[in-house]
Amino acid sequence: MHTRKVPSTGEAMPVIGLGTWQTFDVGNDRTELDQRRDVLEVLFAAGGRMIDSSPMYGRAEATVGTLLAEMGARDKAYLATKVWTSGEAAGLAQMAQSAQRLQSPTIDLMQIHNLVDWRTHLKSLREGQAKGRFRHIGITHYTTSAFDELMTVMRSERIDFVQLPYSLAVREAEARLLPLAIERGVAVIPNRPFDGANMFTRVKGKPLPDFASEIDATSFGQIFLKYLLGHTAITCVIPGTSRAQNMRDNVAAGLGRLPDEDMRRRIAKWWQSV
Repeated sequence: MHTRKVPSTGEAMPVIGLGTWQTFDVGNDRTELDQRRDVLEVLFAAGGRMIDSSPMYGRAEATVGTLLAEMGARDKAYLATKVWTSGEAAGLAQMAQSAQRLQSPTIDLMQIHNLVDWRTHLKSLREGQAKGRFRHIGITHYTTSAFDELMTVMRSERIDFVQLPYSLAVREAEARLLPLAIERGVAVIPNRPFDGANMFTRVKGKPLPDFASEIDATSFGQIFLKYLLGHTAITCVIPGTSRAQNMRDNVAAGLGRLPDEDMRRRIAKWWQSV
């Protein structure tokens, strides 16, 4: 799998990871857990590492922690989660709870979810990073309306990662956020890379475009992900799934040729005509 360096530390990050919103919010049913274990096994076998979660995602953190412990695979994973509350004490308690649920005293990336009380939590994140509890720190949001505030933080603070909405269907980040990330040396994680399921609905029943073979894509999902990875600002994409077959398709986007700028323009023009 292709890798991209985290600008602040130079760590090589495999370009395809896994999001856990909704998909990993399961209980103790063994069939459900085994299905998610299969997803993780596909991710790791392909060389992927990043698993992104949040206390907002119900039982997802605990599911990930349980499965990694069962698999003896904590060292294969790059664990990213978030703080999603207000106030210093509440934030510290929630982050400690996340570490407990993930069964890992060290979190690879701690993020401030949707910028909630970010001024308070950023101080805590810095202290946690200095003490080795967090290897990287970052900020997130899922709406384009938050871009101005994301940019304010990126300009005024030193952070390692920003997570934001970016897909072939939602391209606003290309104009301002991605250039700023390159300028400031901030790694970028696109969330909602398929714009929910909307993008697949739009291409349902249509043939793959001729250019797919030129970027070693064998599915629409791979085209969607490779378009994002063709931008040099992107570090790791985190599509969510609960099915191993979908994970196999996703990780394949991190292999083979990626589109250059000319091809990205061609893909964008194709998308407008679909």
